Amino acid sequence: MNYDVVIAGGSVAGLFCAREIARNGHSVLVLEEDYEIGTPEHCGGLVSLSALEELGIIPHSKTFEHLINSAQVFAPNGDSFIIDSKKQKVAEVNRRELDKQIAHQAQKNGADIKVKTSFQELTEEGVRTSDGDIKCKIVVDARGVSSLINKDRDGILLSAQYEIYSDWIKKDKVEVYFDQEKYPGFFAWIIPSNDGMGKVGVAGRGIRAAQVLEEFLSKKGKFSIIRKIFAPIWIKGPIDNFVSDRLVIIGDAAGQSKPTTAGGIFSCGFAGILAGQAIAKYLETGKKSELKEYQKKWKEKFEKEFEKQLFARKLLERLDNQTINKLFESITPEITKEISENDDFDFHTGSIIKLLGIKRSIKTAQTLIGSEIKKLLS
Repeated sequence: MNYDVVIAGGSVAGLFCAREIARNGHSVLVLEEDYEIGTPEHCGGLVSLSALEELGIIPHSKTFEHLINSAQVFAPNGDSFIIDSKKQKVAEVNRRELDKQIAHQAQKNGADIKVKTSFQELTEEGVRTSDGDIKCKIVVDARGVSSLINKDRDGILLSAQYEIYSDWIKKDKVEVYFDQEKYPGFFAWIIPSNDGMGKVGVAGRGIRAAQVLEEFLSKKGKFSIIRKIFAPIWIKGPIDNFVSDRLVIIGDAAGQSKPTTAGGIFSCGFAGILAGQAIAKYLETGKKSELKEYQKKWKEKFEKEFEKQLFARKLLERLDNQTINKLFESITPEITKEISENDDFDFHTGSIIKLLGIKRSIKTAQTLIGSEIKKLLS
């Protein structure tokens, strides 16, 4: 069996990559190790409508759940503020159906997809899979965080996310909870799928995620669990090289999810598109330099934002609960209004700067969180 390209991993990045390669007339096979495209659903499913449009997706009724109108953010002491997200047009999408929608686009353009088939290793002529050897010219690694676990464990956080039924989940409001003692280096979240149904999760450095999540849920009120998902997340930003000889790395495998939230529908999906276009040009011209264009274009769009998110993460990880509580006290209605009316869900470092109060009181911020803020502001 021969293909121009074999893609290991059938999530957002791999499927967009396959769509672009097939659209340009080249043969491509997507290998998905699970029994179904879109399963297991690790993602919270939040993405802006503008990002979906840029990715070439008009979500259909099965994919699009609803818009998120607000986000309530809680300090360790229970104080909170609310961001109105109506202008940002943030959608909660069904990731199982979104992945299937992209898979259908790829298939309609000529891509082949095989489930329950895993990548095992590179060979001289292509790849070895659980279903035999396949010859190909280019291999794409889109296997997700699993590709990074043995490279740099410091960038990995453990997470647990449960789908639940509960009367306290409201259809249009996301909730985020900061507590450096319970969720060190990250947070807990509630993302609604509908009234009375949603995804509740936690992540943190060195925690027993399932135990911490169940403690969180027990304090929220009555609920029923309908699904449990446990997965590592990557928060250390992109790897150094996306392209090596005939191997192209995309999505979570390349560290292309946001360092602040680990969300990656847009940044990973866009990487898949750029990689697919670059691979198609390489197959037409034979010039290896075409493959490098993928990394160059992705960095032009995301590198500066991701660098700032990494600095923001370093700052936030240094804060203790007492300092977080004090920062929440300084957040005024004017600040939340400015974020609600002007900021971008997909490029959100500006919101972090405003919430940290850095531009309002540079001396106070330096005392709290050190000299790195100059890099965050640059």
